[in-house]
Amino acid sequence: MRFAFIVDPLDKLKAYKDSSVAMMREAARRGHEVWTIQRENLVWEAGTVSALAVRIEPLDDDVIWYAAGENRVSSLRDFDGVMMRQDPPFDMEYVTATWLLERAAAQGARIFNDPRAIRDHSEKVSIAEFPQYTAATQIARDAGALNTFIEAHGDVVLKPLDGMGGSSVFRVRRDDPNRNVIIEVLTLNGAKTIMAQRFLPEITDGDKRILIIDGKPVPYSLARIPMAGETRGNLAAGGRPEARPLSARDREIAEGLGPVLAARGLLLVGIDVIGDSLTEINVTSPTCFVEIAEQSGFNVAGMFMDALEARCR
Repeated sequence: MRFAFIVDPLDKLKAYKDSSVAMMREAARRGHEVWTIQRENLVWEAGTVSALAVRIEPLDDDVIWYAAGENRVSSLRDFDGVMMRQDPPFDMEYVTATWLLERAAAQGARIFNDPRAIRDHSEKVSIAEFPQYTAATQIARDAGALNTFIEAHGDVVLKPLDGMGGSSVFRVRRDDPNRNVIIEVLTLNGAKTIMAQRFLPEITDGDKRILIIDGKPVPYSLARIPMAGETRGNLAAGGRPEARPLSARDREIAEGLGPVLAARGLLLVGIDVIGDSLTEINVTSPTCFVEIAEQSGFNVAGMFMDALEARCR
């Protein structure tokens, strides 16, 4: 098969831990052609979405991790499957890419994750569909509402709806002298909606990333354990990764969400769970393939390629 991956610039990918690289290496091991596309090269014209695509040969070296080969402009329909794997920010250019990819899908291209589903699933707000799995949460931009939530719960986390990697996430207590200014900064003085969640002390045991592939959970999570003095477990914020078998509650949440999300065209989802509570549903470019595989021995990329091949046959 011929697979195309829409990714960040190849020389910026950290091959030793990048999940997209793990996917491409697994595809190549199975004898598939691996092509890469840069999002800015997507073009719609005369009813067809095309892009300059570069064929690569993934290598095992984590410094020089690929050899570039042929490049040509191809319709996205020419590939057996196209993986949208570009990282956020989820800005208007990202939204525009989902519009173009949606047109490609309408022409018969197989796009994963489904571009409309990516666009419709805010990685923060989408947990509101599953309140049975979440801790106390508020989505608001009104300072009065946010302050009332903080008063009610005493210890909360405030975060932007468009952030990633733990950026601009604040823990705010009821008696925090800076709480008003934190709300003002995050909401741009009431112009921007944010999320507030009751602080979960179980974060000290890790912020668990659980991968769901075509509706089925990977049997191991990756707990991101915060550094001393930190309340964010994100690896980008210095969290320590630890692969663990899913708990009964982890599996309950993943199996509750999995079939619903898969039916919407979300082949790969990464949910975040702290303690027993769902905190986020990541659909743009979920990661942690490599860390789980290295620590548990479970071939996450292999499970993903099995699902992708089945969808594209």
